[in-house]
Amino acid sequence: MQGDDTAFLIEGAARPGRWLVTCDHASNAVPPWVAGGDLGLPAADMARHIAWDPGAAGVARALGRSLDSPVILSTFSRLVIDPNRGEDDPTLVMRLYDGSIIPANRRIDCAGIGERLDRLYRPYHDAYETLAARRPDTVVLAIHSFTRCLNGRQPRPWHVGVLYSHLDARLSRPLVVRLMAEADLCIGDNEPYSGHLPGDAIDRHALEPGRLNTLIEVRNDLIGDEAAQEAWAARLAPILTEVLEDLE
Repeated sequence: MQGDDTAFLIEGAARPGRWLVTCDHASNAVPPWVAGGDLGLPAADMARHIAWDPGAAGVARALGRSLDSPVILSTFSRLVIDPNRGEDDPTLVMRLYDGSIIPANRRIDCAGIGERLDRLYRPYHDAYETLAARRPDTVVLAIHSFTRCLNGRQPRPWHVGVLYSHLDARLSRPLVVRLMAEADLCIGDNEPYSGHLPGDAIDRHALEPGRLNTLIEVRNDLIGDEAAQEAWAARLAPILTEVLEDLE
């Protein structure tokens, strides 16, 4: 199932599980109507974390299958417009990211941003909310990936990060504790980023309506191929199920 402008892809819409697995940064694609399909960046930049979350889509899909729950994935690069930002966020359309200037975004005006909102961002969020509302006890599970090392920074030590807002840590805090029991893993508790970002996807679809939620970041060098993505999903799915069952 896709939107009119291929803003999203849904897998397993009829699956009965209560999880909704989301992947806001699943793709590095640039629609042809955006700057002719080319943001002006080298292919190497479009392949790295500034344009999408490498490996996250595969993990999200595999988790959806393991949890017997639907999955929604964006089909456009976060550099076109970031669905994990509020509409009024100054980083909604990035002009500079981790040392790379995005040429096609440097002089974008309000009309250009408005077109991307109407054709990509809003259809994605409309579909997201429709899936989230399909049952009253939906649990939002957002899947992302992070780079081991930003330009000019020290390598990050974590294998997995669990991100959450102080406004609702019901699921995330016990998940952090459970993951920390895995002796071979270094777990980030609200690392490598803070989990509270007003207007982001979790804020909009989980915090505001009061849905249980958590956001998992897997280091992208650990999920570089399908086998690794499947393996991480197979490891995380029973832990997520266990934590949810213990919580309730």
